[in-house]
Amino acid sequence: MDTVGDIAGLRTALDVQRHRKIGLVPTMGNLHAGHMALVRECRRACDICVVSIFVNPTQFGPNEDFGSYPRTLAEDLRLLKAAGTDFVFNPSVDTMYPAGQEDHVSVSVPSLAHTLCGEARPGHFDGVATVVAKLFNIVAPHEAFLGEKDWQQLTLIRTMVRQLDMPLWVTGVPTVREASGLAMSSRNNYLSDEERQRAALINRILNGIKTGIERGDHDYEAAEARGRQKLAAAGFDVDYVAVRDAGRLVPPDADTNRLRILAAARLGRARLIDNVGVAL
Repeated sequence: MDTVGDIAGLRTALDVQRHRKIGLVPTMGNLHAGHMALVRECRRACDICVVSIFVNPTQFGPNEDFGSYPRTLAEDLRLLKAAGTDFVFNPSVDTMYPAGQEDHVSVSVPSLAHTLCGEARPGHFDGVATVVAKLFNIVAPHEAFLGEKDWQQLTLIRTMVRQLDMPLWVTGVPTVREASGLAMSSRNNYLSDEERQRAALINRILNGIKTGIERGDHDYEAAEARGRQKLAAAGFDVDYVAVRDAGRLVPPDADTNRLRILAAARLGRARLIDNVGVAL
């Protein structure tokens, strides 16, 4: 496994592999079983597996946790080597933003950047789209692997790739969960033991809404309201519980045949997100 920190060095190393299928798993490090599922899928589907580790400052707001976001590079590299990763791209902030962050070109997906998590975290998805576009340009993968846990992010990246005619496929990998049902996340490290158990309520509520829809309850607004009330009663600071068209993330309409039920809420220091799918 080669660990590379500079763009030219990574491109040079990958140039000799262009006749093979190259896959990319973009991460911010602090790897857990969810990340490793992405790596396994990349290894299965591609000849060359590239994993990026970069805590991207432009997707954090001024009062968010960029400075305290968990960084565990040595352990991450151990896990990736054991999993058969070929290249790790671990650039510095100056490498990714050599002219500074303020004057850097920004990529935005307007139809998806300002709703749901985008409403609660202004500018977040512009930072995500920008850094992922840069990683796609640097690595030039044939396929990229992202987790379904952040469904809005996955949908946004797929939209960016389609609308900017980027020559790659974006594969979503199902969410990996703890035994309680809690979606695995680096931010789960912020939870106390008691909060960690309580956090699993998010998934139970989403699955309850899913069951209701499958049984014929299509009063989505009422289901959303009940979900918010249950989370608030359990001590969560709720950003949203939303039933949306899975592909467009708009409220369901006559063209909708797949739903995604999404939630975001804060518990203690952690902002938690989750979602489940429903076919109509």
